[in-house]
Amino acid sequence: MSSIRVQGVRKSYQLGRQSVPALKGVDLHVDAAAIVGIVGPSGSGKTTLLNVIGCIDRADEGTVLLGDLDVGRLNDRQLTEIRRSSIGFIFQSFNLIPVLTAWENVELPLVALGVSRAERVRRVDRMFDLVDLRDYRRHKPDELSGGQRQRVAIARALVINPRIVLADEPTANLDGETGRRIVEMMHSMNEDLRTTFILATHDPRVLPFLDARVFLEDGVVSRVEGQNGRVTS
Repeated sequence: MSSIRVQGVRKSYQLGRQSVPALKGVDLHVDAAAIVGIVGPSGSGKTTLLNVIGCIDRADEGTVLLGDLDVGRLNDRQLTEIRRSSIGFIFQSFNLIPVLTAWENVELPLVALGVSRAERVRRVDRMFDLVDLRDYRRHKPDELSGGQRQRVAIARALVINPRIVLADEPTANLDGETGRRIVEMMHSMNEDLRTTFILATHDPRVLPFLDARVFLEDGVVSRVEGQNGRVTS
């Protein structure tokens, strides 16, 4: 399990000759095994914050600590290893590989980690039981519904036994009932596996399952609502 501490983080992007600030000094502390929503309008910096925490982007200024690990001190190879072994990602567009079966999509992160065939089979089969898709293991993504594809994406994120799972609008492309079931499943896995979940969302279906809500406005944390002490800014 990993706590997350973000201190004074700033991040800008270049658009032509113009530098556009996305994060303007974010401070945030999330306890291990919390489930947290990052809430804010489009353009507020939600996805950028997830990318910085997930070691996809580097902060221009400030510190990001995953447990005791200062990711700003790591080189690109070390950051890649952290992403492969410790962080699970769930995207609103699913990002499944269309030529692979659902089972192969979930297995792929374990292949990259060099996990043995026998252990891969054990872990992937367990994930398909957890997401209730055992009968769909050999289906390709275009043979699955949106909710089923999202469950495959969740299984892929969790199969590495990550300390942290980052989800960017995980229910945005799902109907009401399917979205609710997906969030319930993530909440159950958070409780069972004690994984830290951070979800960028403005879906009201997600809010009842969160330990805390972090409101991001114009690149800064405006307030935090939820369990005192587990999430602070």
